[in-house]
Amino acid sequence: MVFLAVIHSGFRNERSQQVTGPVSACFLKAGDLLMSALENFPRITPFLWFDSNAEEAVNFYLSIFKNSRRLDEVRVSGGAHAPKDGVLTIAFELDGQKFTALNGGPIFKFNESVSFVVRCDSQQEVDEYWSKLSAGGSESQCGWLKDKFGLSWQIVPARAIELIKHPKAMEAMLKMKKLDIAELERAAQS
Repeated sequence: MVFLAVIHSGFRNERSQQVTGPVSACFLKAGDLLMSALENFPRITPFLWFDSNAEEAVNFYLSIFKNSRRLDEVRVSGGAHAPKDGVLTIAFELDGQKFTALNGGPIFKFNESVSFVVRCDSQQEVDEYWSKLSAGGSESQCGWLKDKFGLSWQIVPARAIELIKHPKAMEAMLKMKKLDIAELERAAQS
């Protein structure tokens, strides 16, 4: 049996996509919720739980990635646990990858056990994504960073796997925060 974690209020207005009534976290059988909004999504879609700033996060990500767009949203009204701005979920797409962002409250936080890899074809792309995604966040080792919302990203040259097969390139990468393609290439050739 398939279950879907959702924020559920019990009532949904088909025309306005508004959910009304008290909102609470629960697990529903997939058939218990209107699934039509998910029919055009891939079988597996990352579902990102934010405290109350999903809309701010989505706008941030849309400003960074080309070929990105907001797809849909579900707003709620009323209820003690409803998000302040009324946005419950936002479906969006970053360069062809679909996501859903949820204003779920402060119950869960992101951690490094899940990250998104951004494949970069040049050092310019590495630099650009690194600069934009790490702004207000924190840098880590080996091309990893956390954005200002706590989501982990790996900013990785397309050739990284090929290069780090060479022990000296692997050693060089372990000393880096943002990955330097030229330095990895030099180390791989030495």
